[in-house]
Amino acid sequence: MHYHSVGSIPPKRHTQFRKPDGTLYHEQLFSTEGFSDLYSLLYHCNAPTQILQVGDPVDISPKTIHDKQLKHRSLAGFKVEPVDDYLKSRVPVLVNNDCKIVLAAPRKSMGDYFFKNADADEVIFVHKGEGTLRTMYGNIAFGYGDYLVIPRGTIYQLEFNQSDNRLFIVESTSPIITPNRYRNKFGQLMEHSPYCERDIRKPTALETHDQQGNFLLYIKKQDNLYPYHYQSHPLDVVGWDGYVYPYAFSIHNFEPITGRLHMPPPIHQTFSARGFVICSFCPRMYDYHPLSIPAPYNHSNIDSDEVLYYVDGDFMSRSHVEKGMITLHPGGIPHGPHPGTVEKSIGKKETHELAVMVDTFKPLLMTEAAAAIEDKDYYLSWLANGTKPNH
Repeated sequence: MHYHSVGSIPPKRHTQFRKPDGTLYHEQLFSTEGFSDLYSLLYHCNAPTQILQVGDPVDISPKTIHDKQLKHRSLAGFKVEPVDDYLKSRVPVLVNNDCKIVLAAPRKSMGDYFFKNADADEVIFVHKGEGTLRTMYGNIAFGYGDYLVIPRGTIYQLEFNQSDNRLFIVESTSPIITPNRYRNKFGQLMEHSPYCERDIRKPTALETHDQQGNFLLYIKKQDNLYPYHYQSHPLDVVGWDGYVYPYAFSIHNFEPITGRLHMPPPIHQTFSARGFVICSFCPRMYDYHPLSIPAPYNHSNIDSDEVLYYVDGDFMSRSHVEKGMITLHPGGIPHGPHPGTVEKSIGKKETHELAVMVDTFKPLLMTEAAAAIEDKDYYLSWLANGTKPNH
């Protein structure tokens, strides 16, 4: 990220910054990797340390299954039932030590509490719904196709304008960053990058609530949810500056890279983290060599598990694709286009597919919730003419 500032800040850091009544604002350093990496400085009306009460933690660890089956999987994501409460709606489906892939279908806004994920950075992809992300850094309006990138430790609320919402969430134990190969040595996104700084929507409309009371904040730490009660309103910042803050990026602003022959998945990379990458498959022109085959070739994921979340449009390499469907193609066995799709793709000029891909470099475990929405015959879908072996 690059430098940003919102609201009022003093000319020099770590110096006196006073309110109109003469009392001091409360400076907070929000840093990553100790004091060695990106940071921001926030100025609060009240000390951010005033805790009234801490409730008993609730264990929200994903319940994983260990069936030792090396096979392709398909999950019907829209079968996850809508739930009123945002935190209760979050359903982990695929997990490892680097990330958690979570589905959520909240019906209501976070009206009476705030949330802080102290375990992980979050990328919230908005499949259905629109509203406002309210944070201590300011507000960001969001809608269909937006990635909301929220650094760990950010206090936030999600306000929805409707009850029909679908979110695809990736929690990362390491920072979510733009890919290194897209940036120059100063951190600027380069000319060959599929998006640039103009596409990134940073926080604005800073809310400053100088209020005392009893404010509920749920903090997620080590897969436990801790209810904290603070004396002052969590959104009481009068100004801040730095390099750590949430932002939005629309998948519709990703500019695909194309070529004469079929291009490999790294051209779709959008975000990077330790242990995985996030990619965007967007409408684009197909390969333009006279003998090109637009459909992807068969390939083996030797070093990664490939997860594809289907958002919208037609997928020329897959049959029976539904919105919200998730496929998992694990490392160690090949996968590729379904029967008949290779010939069918020849001569096509463009695709209107829209999907989010997560490639992890460690194996993913399915959860019990994922098993409940799995198409258990998906691994047979590459057999020609729909034939299936005798079990």
